[in-house]
Amino acid sequence: MKGERLELEIEDGVARLWLSRPDVRNAFDNRMVKELRAVLDDLTASDSVRVVVLGGRGRVFSAGADLEWMKAVAAFGREENVREARELADLFFALSRSPKPVVARVQGAALGGGAGLVAAGDIAVAAEGTRFGFTEVRLGLIPAVISPYVLGKIGESAARELFLTGERFGAAKAQEIGLVHAVVPEADLDAVVDARVHELLQAGPQAIAAAKALLREVAGRRAEDVRQETVDRIAAVRASPEGQEGLRAFLEKRTPDWTR
Repeated sequence: MKGERLELEIEDGVARLWLSRPDVRNAFDNRMVKELRAVLDDLTASDSVRVVVLGGRGRVFSAGADLEWMKAVAAFGREENVREARELADLFFALSRSPKPVVARVQGAALGGGAGLVAAGDIAVAAEGTRFGFTEVRLGLIPAVISPYVLGKIGESAARELFLTGERFGAAKAQEIGLVHAVVPEADLDAVVDARVHELLQAGPQAIAAAKALLREVAGRRAEDVRQETVDRIAAVRASPEGQEGLRAFLEKRTPDWTR
């Protein structure tokens, strides 16, 4: 499927979703935000899709906000600004909360909201030479709607430096602070992404969704405050059909049915 701003390929349970505006470095505008949100909602609802790979066509993953869109937003009043910001915030929220694991395939540059997409996903693989940046302050703006996801990945200390300076940084630093999980030669990018996808397909799809929900519930809280919550969650998963199948497969020394 090819839309105005996106391309979607689905095969063997893997959805490869491409930002497809290479002529403007995959910068996004309101139309792309709406299109991306709609496709993500469809993929979330699909029982046949188990993993989402998010990439960018051309040389750059995403340079952030489109220049023409920024010009239009600059003329908006408060109500229009709130509406546009809410739609963007809802996109990042939907990406982060999807029960499907999201792997970001990153090359060239991921700036501003483009870096936010990387942060809102689950696993990120970047090509050597990729440049990252939360550059909003250099335009007199702030990385507001992406901030919960960026802080969740890189922590407050790194965010203080990068949010306040707006400086660009390389893939090695992105890996060091936890924004990406692997940095590889660009020629190996697809192979490493595919290896991550293969690992995700070995896990129970409902277990992955439950693990993502568990992370949201437990992160930043004291162990004593979430003890009963963790007990309830593991008990529910063990008793579920998928949990029972996984345990039987392990004891019977066979592969579980979701890998067949």
